[in-house]
Amino acid sequence: MKSPVPPQGVCGFSFYIILAAMTERVSIYIDGGNFYHLVLKKLAVAVVDFDFDRFADFIANGRQIVSMGKRYYIGTVRQKEGDSRAEDAVAQQNKIFSSLKLSQWEIKTSKLRERQERLVIDNRVENCTELKKKGIKEIKYTRNREKGIDVKIVTDLFIAAMDNRYDTAIVVSSDTDLVPAIDVIRHRFKKRVEYIGFSILDPENPKNNTTPTLSLITRTDIQRTLIESELRNFVKAVLPFPPQQ
Repeated sequence: MKSPVPPQGVCGFSFYIILAAMTERVSIYIDGGNFYHLVLKKLAVAVVDFDFDRFADFIANGRQIVSMGKRYYIGTVRQKEGDSRAEDAVAQQNKIFSSLKLSQWEIKTSKLRERQERLVIDNRVENCTELKKKGIKEIKYTRNREKGIDVKIVTDLFIAAMDNRYDTAIVVSSDTDLVPAIDVIRHRFKKRVEYIGFSILDPENPKNNTTPTLSLITRTDIQRTLIESELRNFVKAVLPFPPQQ
């Protein structure tokens, strides 16, 4: 018995879908600081041990990554004389930058700003009663914060949309400050925006679970949520030290 003949047009339609996917132009925007805190820190993976090239190919999913279409945004560490920790951080960051540049990544940086913050000891703090008994009413500490990264991402999204450099912008960031810009990109410039979110569970403290951002889910054209097992595939294998002679 002959196998049934597929309906006319099915093969042609399937070919058209595949061809459209292959010719779709994408540009990838990774918020490095956001990615570190939501993913790498939770997985206990150093930035230098994550394969961003393979990750970019994975989220592009067969689509064409345009020239200058792999973009990485990060706050740069300040080098302090006599501060070995800062020196190590600068060395690691320079290593990351060198690796990304070799693979034609566009790196956009912003200086980390030191900020003095104050934590008042109240009911939100665990063991607050014991701390108060010891006379501790507040804790002052210095924290580094990125400034202007979201502005740089928005600027690049706008310029590339106006110049018609991509069909779909793949945004790897859960920063809700990007939402107004995404609305303009989609409705005024008629470009698609794809949101890459993450779902990573913290068994010891469910409050620290990484989850996708609802506002970015509802305001983008395509949404993908990656889980820990998928992300582990992009962790570089650590080669063992050769045996000493």
